[in-house]
Amino acid sequence: MGKAFCRRERLVPLDAYPFSERYGWIEDKYGLSWQVIYAGNTEIQQKITPVLMFVGTVCGKTEEAVTFYTSVFHHANTFFLTRYGKGEEPDQEGTVQYVAFTLEGMEFGAMDSARDHHFAFNEAISFLVPCETQAEIDYYWEKLSADPQAEQCGWLKDQFGLSWQVWPTAIGEMMKNGTREQIDRITQAFLPMKKFDLATLQQAFEGKER
Repeated sequence: MGKAFCRRERLVPLDAYPFSERYGWIEDKYGLSWQVIYAGNTEIQQKITPVLMFVGTVCGKTEEAVTFYTSVFHHANTFFLTRYGKGEEPDQEGTVQYVAFTLEGMEFGAMDSARDHHFAFNEAISFLVPCETQAEIDYYWEKLSADPQAEQCGWLKDQFGLSWQVWPTAIGEMMKNGTREQIDRITQAFLPMKKFDLATLQQAFEGKER
């Protein structure tokens, strides 16, 4: 940690703890929080790992959520889980203190916290799922979307309130290779959409009416 982080608040002081001889939790000037940990001799596979904190109405649902996510994504695995024990109130014994898992080769972390937090999951953080085909888009949309009111322009919210973007890779190619007119047409086509429709987008790109 250095001056580049422009520390705004120290959530957990940089110090030695039972799980690491050097650990700290800080918030930067943009309000984003970071956990910095010395991993010892552990081989680091991923330098930055997104970590989800389940609080408020979803506190205690971390294990359920991770089980769900690892069932939705085809290449997924849970490889570490530790639970709160007795005497760690307000956290309930048996809930998840920390779990590490992978989705499509990317490592994530998650935890429950029963403490008084003034935040919850919202659209400020979302995970983008690139899809090559309409079948992929349909699959992830059906599996993940749990709030019809939150569906808009490829965005959705799952049953735990976490936001996802189910995004067709074809849009990137169209935007990259299209003329100004073609880009305007596909933009106007996808803005009203909830789940993306590749056939409609392709027709808009080609200037055809459906």
